[in-house]
Amino acid sequence: MASSSSSSSLFRCFLHFFFFIISQVQAANLPFHPRDVLPLLPRQVSWPVLNSLNSPVDLLPSFVGSVSSSNRIVNWKGACFYENTAWVEFHNKTGSEFGGGTLHIKVSYPHSWTCMDLYVFATPYRITWDYYFLSGEHTLEIKEWQDKAEYEYVKNRGISIFLMQAGMLGTLQALWDVFPLFTNTGWGENSNIGFLEKHMGATFEERPQPWFTNISVDDVHSGDFLAISKIRGRWGGFETLEKWVSGAYAGHTAVCLKDSEGKLWIGESGHENEKGEDIIAIVPWDEWWDFELNKDDSNPHIAYLPLHPDVRAKFNETAAWEYALSMAGKPYGYHNMIFSWIDTIGGNYPPPLDAHLVASVMTVWSKIQPEYAANMWNEALNKRLGTQGLNLSDILVETEKRGSSFDELLTIPEQDNWIYSDGKSTSCIAFVLELYKEAGLFDLIADSIQVTEFTIKDAYSLKFFENDSSRLPKWCNDADNVKLPYCQIKGKYRMELPGYNSMDPYVHMNERCPSMPPKYFRPQNC
Repeated sequence: MASSSSSSSLFRCFLHFFFFIISQVQAANLPFHPRDVLPLLPRQVSWPVLNSLNSPVDLLPSFVGSVSSSNRIVNWKGACFYENTAWVEFHNKTGSEFGGGTLHIKVSYPHSWTCMDLYVFATPYRITWDYYFLSGEHTLEIKEWQDKAEYEYVKNRGISIFLMQAGMLGTLQALWDVFPLFTNTGWGENSNIGFLEKHMGATFEERPQPWFTNISVDDVHSGDFLAISKIRGRWGGFETLEKWVSGAYAGHTAVCLKDSEGKLWIGESGHENEKGEDIIAIVPWDEWWDFELNKDDSNPHIAYLPLHPDVRAKFNETAAWEYALSMAGKPYGYHNMIFSWIDTIGGNYPPPLDAHLVASVMTVWSKIQPEYAANMWNEALNKRLGTQGLNLSDILVETEKRGSSFDELLTIPEQDNWIYSDGKSTSCIAFVLELYKEAGLFDLIADSIQVTEFTIKDAYSLKFFENDSSRLPKWCNDADNVKLPYCQIKGKYRMELPGYNSMDPYVHMNERCPSMPPKYFRPQNC
């Protein structure tokens, strides 16, 4: 039997040889592509190669165009077939009121004999998929439009076509890669770290042990901010994707509150109650901290951001408590969660995301879980239109009737005073910033600030926090050889918060800001 070192060397030689073959294929028109035959190879050989070629982002379909009666022909280059054309033909083969249609797809010039392209086709009323292995013309039959609204929509706006850009094999591999992001395992944690390193440029430097701090609550004050980053399990996977699209290096937040007797409490939107529901809660510090230290299996990393003394001096503790107690027990703010991220038509979507894909994902979820869809976006979209009770299909049609578009609709700023069916809607960061607003931290421009438009990065970038390290508590980063401008109180890896404590509030702050990775550049006063 070969030794482990010789086996490793042999494997590395194979990888070098494989990538050499790929480079030669690009220069020669061979009848197959090495990537197409990887499944035939042993798993220990094929999967590491696939891991280097694809990533979870490849799971996302790329919008190539819409075909309608006005936009008759769409052309694009596929992952397998280099020349592709689509057009739609309206007919009434069933004799129904609005008839149906045939989507024609002509594919040609494959890069190999063994590749195939996978497509998703969507309208606000249906979503389907197909794959093409052979050159030539293919058809997708729609026997009947659902109703007049779908007929009019397809006639004017068309059927949206999405390409799974990694191809069939790449899509399967991307599924394999995205799955661990949500698993509560070491594999899942490493996958989340790898994703953030690759797509955001994040670093994960290990801190000296112990990886938690013995906090003196006497040094903690009302209004002090807690930034939390989870890197494994269900919430770890969700936060990873949230960080990627928003540029935030934390995925959850909470706020400190002290009562008249000096007892410390934590206010948090997204606290799980005994029924498994995510609600707004005011929890004793000892209970909250014990959970984070001993029971939270998402491996939370937590930074404590104390307010600057001048900011703390104007913090109205009574008003903050009144607001927090008025919100306690209300549901987490799912209604407006995604709208803090989307501010612009094209500047908030890391490729291959775009508004077409967002609409299609919403369409799928609206069919699968209509109650979930109503909670996540239908009510919020109705608010933006000034309508009530429209489902997603009706919303898209109504938007078209008004001469607007879905991507424009998504950019309309959320308003803090909007009341949803279950009350005011505040995500974790909106809850903290609304409390700041009530406590007087936004001063005279409070009425021109919509905190539901802020991401977590927008929040920790506010110039509200301590900027003199000599005033930080003595226990702050006491075991770390790198002195951060804030206090990391838990976590194996050092937390970084780019842009921390750098921006003064301004009118209509964060309502028109792009957020494109990996630099996440934002123009002044956006």
